[in-house]
Amino acid sequence: MTKITCPICADGSVRHFAKANDVEYFTSGRLFDFYRCDSCDILFIHPMLSDRLNEIYPSNYYSFHANAADTLALRFKKRLDDRAFQAITKQLNGERLSALDVGGGIGWLLDGLKRADSRIADTTVVDIDAGAADVARAKGHNFHLTPIEGFETEKTFDLILMLNLIEHVPDPIQILKKAKSLLSPGGLIWIKTPNYDSLDARIFRYRSWGGYHTPRHFVLFTKPSFIRHCESAGLHVLNCSYTQGAPFWTVSAINELKRLGLAEVSAARPSLQNSLTPFFHLLFAAFDFVRMPFSKTSQMNCILTAQSSTSETSSATPISRAKLGSSRISGGA
Repeated sequence: MTKITCPICADGSVRHFAKANDVEYFTSGRLFDFYRCDSCDILFIHPMLSDRLNEIYPSNYYSFHANAADTLALRFKKRLDDRAFQAITKQLNGERLSALDVGGGIGWLLDGLKRADSRIADTTVVDIDAGAADVARAKGHNFHLTPIEGFETEKTFDLILMLNLIEHVPDPIQILKKAKSLLSPGGLIWIKTPNYDSLDARIFRYRSWGGYHTPRHFVLFTKPSFIRHCESAGLHVLNCSYTQGAPFWTVSAINELKRLGLAEVSAARPSLQNSLTPFFHLLFAAFDFVRMPFSKTSQMNCILTAQSSTSETSSATPISRAKLGSSRISGGA
C-alpha cells in the first residue's frame, strides 16, 4: 500500500480528516478522503483527479457561465466586487495598468476591474475552458487556453487575480511561484481561497462540507498556513483577512435538505441552480458579515506582493478587511 504524504511538504505525518462526495455536480458517486498534514497544516484530497479535469468540471460548471442571470444576489455581489476592485487598484501606480485573471473564464471579473479603474488597459485571461475563449476575446481580453503552469509570456502584470483558484491545483506552491514570476515591480496578487478552520467547516466536517467542493478542491489552508506557504514562495503578504463564505454554507445547507427529501439536486440541476440558493447566499453572507470581526469565516482574502531582495516590505498601503469584503457568492468554488 502506497504511503500517503503531504503534497506540499512531502511529510508523512498526515491523518485522515473526513470523507466527502460530490454534492454539487455529482460528477462521481465515490467517496473521497481528505487528509490533514500535521507538519504544514493543510488539508488535501486523495486521490487528486488532476488528470480528469474534463470529468470533474462538467459543462454546466458555474464559472463557465458566470453572471448569466441577473439576480439580487449577483447585483449585491457586483457592488461588493466594485468596492474591492477600487480598493486594490488605488494601491497601484501608473497611467496604464495590466491585469491577469487566472481561471477567469469569459473575463467577467476583468470587466468589473475595468469598470472600477479606467487605467486598466490590458487584460488577459488564462483558463482551461475552451468555450470561454471567443466570449472573452470579444470583450477585448486576451485569452490563453492553458493551465497557468503552462502559460508562457514575456509580459508582466500589475495585478494578478487568483480568486478561488489556488485550492484547485495539486501544487499550490508552484502556482504561487509562477504568479510571482509574472508580476511587474510593485504589482499585486489578489488571492481568495477557503479556510477550513471555520464554523461551517466544523459543523459539516463529516457531511460533505461545501468548502471541500469535492473533488475539485485539492488543497485547503488555514490563515496561518496560507501565509507561511506564500512566504516560502517568495511572496510578502500585505493583507490576509476573513470574508464571508456564503457559497459553502449554502451548498452544505442544500445538501442537508436533500438528505431530508426537501430539496432536489442532481447532475442536470446542480446545487447552484436550486431555487433556495439566492436566498441562502444572502442569508449566510449577512450572517458571516455580522460575525466576521470576532470569528473565523470560511473564505480568506489575501493581497500579496513580491518580496524584495533586501527583504523590505512593499510601499503599498495595507487594504482594509471591509473594502475586501466581496466574494464570489454566485458560485461554490
